[in-house]
Amino acid sequence: MRKPALRSIALGAALAAGQASAAPRTFPGAAALRRAEARYAPVDLQVDLSGLPASERAALARIVQAARIMDALFLRQVWSGNEALLLELVEDRSPLGRARLAAFLRNKGPWDRLDGDRPFVPGVPEKPAAAGFYPAGATKAEVERWLVSLPPAEKERAAGFFTVVRRLPGGKLAAVPYAIEYQGELARAAELLREAAALTADATLRAFLEARASAFLDDSYRASDEAWMRLDSAVEPTVGPYEVYEDGWLNAKAAFEAFVGVRDEAETAKVARFAAELQGIEDALPIDAALRNPKLAALAPLRVVNEVFAAGDAAKGVQTAAYNLPNDEVVTRTMGSKRVMLKNVQEAKFEKVLLPIARIALAPADRANVAFDPFFTHILMHELVHGLGPHEVTGADGATSTVRAALADTYSAVEEAKADVGGLFALRKLLDEGKLDARMERTLYPTFLAGAFRSIRFGLNEAHGKGMALQLNWLLDAGALTVRRDGTFAVDDAKMKDAVTSLTRELMTIEGRGDRAAARALLDRLGVIRPEVQRVLDRLGGVPVDIAPRFVTADALTRR
Repeated sequence: MRKPALRSIALGAALAAGQASAAPRTFPGAAALRRAEARYAPVDLQVDLSGLPASERAALARIVQAARIMDALFLRQVWSGNEALLLELVEDRSPLGRARLAAFLRNKGPWDRLDGDRPFVPGVPEKPAAAGFYPAGATKAEVERWLVSLPPAEKERAAGFFTVVRRLPGGKLAAVPYAIEYQGELARAAELLREAAALTADATLRAFLEARASAFLDDSYRASDEAWMRLDSAVEPTVGPYEVYEDGWLNAKAAFEAFVGVRDEAETAKVARFAAELQGIEDALPIDAALRNPKLAALAPLRVVNEVFAAGDAAKGVQTAAYNLPNDEVVTRTMGSKRVMLKNVQEAKFEKVLLPIARIALAPADRANVAFDPFFTHILMHELVHGLGPHEVTGADGATSTVRAALADTYSAVEEAKADVGGLFALRKLLDEGKLDARMERTLYPTFLAGAFRSIRFGLNEAHGKGMALQLNWLLDAGALTVRRDGTFAVDDAKMKDAVTSLTRELMTIEGRGDRAAARALLDRLGVIRPEVQRVLDRLGGVPVDIAPRFVTADALTRR
């Protein structure tokens, strides 16, 4: 009786959300699910903690425990039926049940994120674009009408990062703060962060942990974001609600995630010099001068860390290689944003995924020039370029809004494409000025091309994948990339620089104008997989799409 009851709970939640059941004729069996799991190459993420004092190792263990709670929170945010379905899958001890459970944990829900969010468990709906942020039975149009009807201060709060929208008993909509919606889990996470704060000897780490613990209880995240920007510790935790990709309606609601790392001091010192180049890159952007920022905020902190643990939105499907936070525009205007590079994650992706892709997708001359240094450096520059270019839009009435708000559902894909191609533009500028190793001259574009096929395999439903499809097609149309008779892709160096510049201009101008219609038209035209690209993707079936980290150091740390 227990299993049918759980199924009825999950299915009932789906029907209440007004989502039509996908109900395909067949679902993958155990063997097919194991093949799907094989797209992720297992990697043991081991981090040397011997340089940390005992106090910091003890604090790190508590931080990892708090970070694990982000998984439970994120499951609720993805879909209201996730918790009930997880309980059911845990009880199913059959080979098929075990395979479904593994797939569920990998994807943080019953939809394959690498297969267009196709469901792999019977009885679940299509993946809801509203996720778990909006009321069951509501429509996007209803929520948008409600937001427009609110006074400005209430609208800002209701459309903000840290509220969900719920329906009151009388039928009206209301904004509910995260601190109330998720109070049980957040209270425990706050308790663990405060225990970690009491253990650490580092004043900046203690300040962040205490501020973030308070934010979990009252949604005052700005103060803790500021403390995170000032963090200068060997332990580098990022724990809380950040990215908005999961909100497919308004790109407004922040999803819970965690990255816990230990700083690589030598690599951090090497990349810190890029911060001094940001204003020069901003000044050289190929856009109208009025869209450039003549004075960037304080130099952005750069950190290279080795990842100990990741959870929630940071550990669904494809693993994050670097990140650029916070997303609070007030903080970024005054303090800049911090870029964190996950070096051990990037090394694993390069070895397990990028090199095998290059051997299949690239022409021989180009595949010989694929190297880790430009892979690592372009990811770094991608994160830096998120902070460059337009961030505010001024309307005809003189009112201002963020680019994120103006572009709405098109923002994430356009912004990821902007950071990618803008990163190429920036690195080309630094090469021309002799500020990078000249050997990168021949390795930059081939390594980017191999990385393009890596990203597009994430799927067009994912912002990075759709943004990369846009870039590939633009570069193909410009002749900067060519397709050889054998189907491999080659770089035309003579045309690449101009093509990169023109796409950087196009995307940053769309953002600067807040032109959602132009963004939608560009994505509809170029955010697709063309036949010549699909033929390469078809040949990559035996190459892992990404890595499956096993957090062995975190597990050992929290078992003590």
